Amino acid sequence: MERQLADILANQLKATTGRYPSPSERNSWPRSLPVLARDLVEAGLGKVEMLVEYQLPLTSKRADVVLAGVDARTGGDLYVVVELKQWSQAESYEDDQHLVLVEGFHNPIGHPLLQVQGYCDYIADFVAPLSEHPEAVRGVAYLHNAADLDVQDLFALATSERTRLFTKTRRGAFLEYLRAQFAPESGADAADRFLNGAVRPSKQLLKLAADEIKNREQFILLDEQRLAYEMVQHAVRKARRSDTKEVVIVTGGPGSGKSVIALSLLGDLSRQGYSVLHATGSRSFTQTMRRHVGKGSSRVKNLFKYFNSFTDAERNGIDVLICDEAHRIRETSDNRFTKAAQRTGRPQVDELIAAARVPVFLLDEHQVVKPNEIGTVEAIKSHAAAMGIQVEHVPLDGQFRCGGSRKYEEWVLRLLDLEPGGPEEWSGDDHFEVRLADSPWEMENLLRDRLKDGYSARISAGYCWPWSDSKPDGLVNDVRIGDWARPWNVKGDRAVGMAPPSALWATFDGGFEQVGCVYTAQGFEYDWSGVILGPDIVARDGRLITVREANADPELKRRAVTDAQCERHIRNIYKVLLTRGMVGTVIHAVDPQTREFLAELLAEHGADAARPSR
Repeated sequence: MERQLADILANQLKATTGRYPSPSERNSWPRSLPVLARDLVEAGLGKVEMLVEYQLPLTSKRADVVLAGVDARTGGDLYVVVELKQWSQAESYEDDQHLVLVEGFHNPIGHPLLQVQGYCDYIADFVAPLSEHPEAVRGVAYLHNAADLDVQDLFALATSERTRLFTKTRRGAFLEYLRAQFAPESGADAADRFLNGAVRPSKQLLKLAADEIKNREQFILLDEQRLAYEMVQHAVRKARRSDTKEVVIVTGGPGSGKSVIALSLLGDLSRQGYSVLHATGSRSFTQTMRRHVGKGSSRVKNLFKYFNSFTDAERNGIDVLICDEAHRIRETSDNRFTKAAQRTGRPQVDELIAAARVPVFLLDEHQVVKPNEIGTVEAIKSHAAAMGIQVEHVPLDGQFRCGGSRKYEEWVLRLLDLEPGGPEEWSGDDHFEVRLADSPWEMENLLRDRLKDGYSARISAGYCWPWSDSKPDGLVNDVRIGDWARPWNVKGDRAVGMAPPSALWATFDGGFEQVGCVYTAQGFEYDWSGVILGPDIVARDGRLITVREANADPELKRRAVTDAQCERHIRNIYKVLLTRGMVGTVIHAVDPQTREFLAELLAEHGADAARPSR
């Protein structure tokens, strides 16, 4: 069995997640799992169930092992999360107890007890049978190759009975610990209840979330925002009272307050004791919500999910699912890692509607920027109708981005032919500035002046240049216009030098030095927005046309994407980029004819703005 173990687990991981394990992960299984199994047998606990590579619900995170059995003291179900480490030596990183330097690792990593504690809290928060009995989940970090003296720094955090640390030196103590936890009985029933239990946030977590959101943010809802908020509250009360189901759709342009409504509902419904989750299809947006709203509480961060987290969710398992940025809903949650036999083709919107009594969708149809995104009012209504579910639709007319300038948003929509009437001259607005830059140097220098004045600013562009992986010495200056060159934002989840991770480009220091794309800008706002119109959108004969061949986005290069779809997405992408600013927008067009065209539109109130020197 031990010889076959790696192959069995690798095939199971591929079947359930669509990916094979890394070599290091595969090698770790036969070196650690049999050690734990033999310890259980020697402790007289051979009937305790080992749940190997347990995937935490609604997340891709996995715990090495969860032991399931009968509590030796109470006779109830008991679960012990075991994090297996093959380390032979480790020490605290620069006297920081929470970070650990491990032999063979180049960078510090988190303390294993903090990892185990997080897993325990998460399981107690989301596995319904344990929501009232969080004490039934405990954790162990087992460093079975290490002697005490080689990892002595790590014991400084081993102060809780709920999470324990053992080494090979303390193997005897580990066996005694196991005997004290588990009765020598079968853990099969406990394992079944654990694996088959409903998944929903616990009351303790919701109370914590409500307090966190209330203490960190004070939201004031106005007019249609308040109406949308009250419509959702009404639907939730009705669903509980009448045992019914209802969909609420809230539509509005950039800055109309959709996310304010979402967070207000998350906090208030949590305070009322409803089970509620927030989800988006944007990694950048979800990561930012976790960082800012959940700051200081890893448990609150877990309320923020992705749309593809609900493929196996229990039908109506939660009261409310708030789908923010719902224009990012995809055709299906299947992806390139999904095994062919597991591809259901089930529409993602069906999964989201099914997951909650009251699914709430907040969206802007003009922000659909990928070919496989289908987040429109019509698509949601159609799926709801097919399921026999009533739909309420609340449009938001208010404008809180772009200086509150509805005029500017309409100017952008007409410029991009997203609304009828064609491009028109910008006649100015006391609440919002629009400027034209003859070169990216002018744009950058003007925005740097704004940064010095205390404003926030970012530069973004259409995806018209290659996007290289980072090099050992930093990012590559891929975006080149004449003698001006800057890198795209970071591709991945780790900072590169002073450049923040991809998801935090719009909100963290250092982001101004890279050019953002639509996927990192969407959903965010900053005071001043610099936008580079690439060669994929040019002015000809008095209007902007799209040039598919000039766009480098792999999503739009696929043969399955029609010319009409590509045109729509390019226009929507620039609509998103042009409406990120709160105070003003600076535009530079790469194409000379396009610059002349924009200069005519902005002649009176933008094109003659003072040019900062290079």
